[in-house]
Amino acid sequence: MLAGALVAAPIAAQQAKAPAPYTLAIAAGYKALMTCSAMFIGGRTETQIAKDELSGIYADYDAIVPTLTAAVDARAGLVSVAFDSSLPPRRAVYRNGRGCTIEPIGAARPVAANTPGRIGPAPANPAPWPLGDSLPRMAFAPIPAVGRAMTGGYGGKTTGVVVLRGKSLIVEAYADGFGPYTAQRTWSVAKSITGTLVGIAVKERIVDVNAPPRIPEWADEPPTNSRRQITLDNLLRMASGLHSATAGNRTDAVYFGGTAVTEEAVHWPIEVKPGTRFRYANNDILLAMRALRAALGEVRHRDFPARALFDRIGMKHTIAETDWRGNYVSSSQIWTTARDLARFGLLYLDDGVWNGARILPVGWRSYVTTPSGPQPASGFGYGATFWLMNKVPGVPADAFSANGNRGQYVVIVPSRGIVLVRRGEDPASNGFDIAKFTADVLTEVK
Repeated sequence: MLAGALVAAPIAAQQAKAPAPYTLAIAAGYKALMTCSAMFIGGRTETQIAKDELSGIYADYDAIVPTLTAAVDARAGLVSVAFDSSLPPRRAVYRNGRGCTIEPIGAARPVAANTPGRIGPAPANPAPWPLGDSLPRMAFAPIPAVGRAMTGGYGGKTTGVVVLRGKSLIVEAYADGFGPYTAQRTWSVAKSITGTLVGIAVKERIVDVNAPPRIPEWADEPPTNSRRQITLDNLLRMASGLHSATAGNRTDAVYFGGTAVTEEAVHWPIEVKPGTRFRYANNDILLAMRALRAALGEVRHRDFPARALFDRIGMKHTIAETDWRGNYVSSSQIWTTARDLARFGLLYLDDGVWNGARILPVGWRSYVTTPSGPQPASGFGYGATFWLMNKVPGVPADAFSANGNRGQYVVIVPSRGIVLVRRGEDPASNGFDIAKFTADVLTEVK
């Protein structure tokens, strides 16, 4: 061989340089949907979204997303991201009050008739806090831990913190580009919101947590089939026994691929007896919401999150998004503000009562915070769609939380009358220490 001659890399190495077609399609869907929701719901700019919402994401897509171009058509409420010259671009469509929906890979439906309605954050609600946004002028002592969090002291990239003591908002802080009306994706905090919607349905006697969920796609299975033995309680406790592609919070086909919940989540087989294993899985919560849809019926289901919960407790900046078949993707795909999450925490601080009206069944807070059956192998314990902080040093044993990807947290501490909300856009490699932050805040709040 001549010195200096070029040597071709092995075929496998050449192929490894280019992402697989499906990975590319999902990355394009990630950018289309995140840009659509962050811009049209959250009021964020493309430059801000690239810096925060689309930075430090899953390693599979982190290097790909910046190479793709998002075409934004605000008049049509449409974001398109081209990824393959032989296929239509990935498209996310916005509708006022419904948020953004990602279309399936390969979809080429006309969207010219879409009328997006109002785009951007909802205006401030002039009603007094906590139902509205009119806050009394009160002086509170500073909380040093919040300042440390805003400057990266506990890891991650903090975008907002709200602390309540009782009903009083005693601290509110935001990073540049974020504010009290900037909605962000809840990620898995949505699971706790779904658990709350189930609680409301229990109070209204629409569902029973101890009974099998109503999953129409399972209706023709024999009653003796082990999958038919799963209860709604099993789903809320991540103990369905169903197989899933990965343990954890990856449901990319539904979240960014445009595959409907009723095409994906309902078809996983059972692999262990229900109630005998904890396996954190989006599918369990997607199935719980699927069961609510079936129990409610199409008309009542369509606006159930807003009618049953958001509107009743002043969460006016919160939108639950659906897939293209109308299923709420409520394991992750809810957009809301730090203040609205504080209202959500306040509902639990007051044991399911809001302004004197009972929203949740008597004993629901105890139900969602009581471990039953299998538990995670390490870290926080788990109740029913909420995490348990009962073994965290410096934190009261009754503390519990709603946790989500990229650093979304709602911590409720009933014995101290404290609700703590932390929003973030944490890089995948740099998480936020919510346990230490909570302990420090509780030490500093007098």
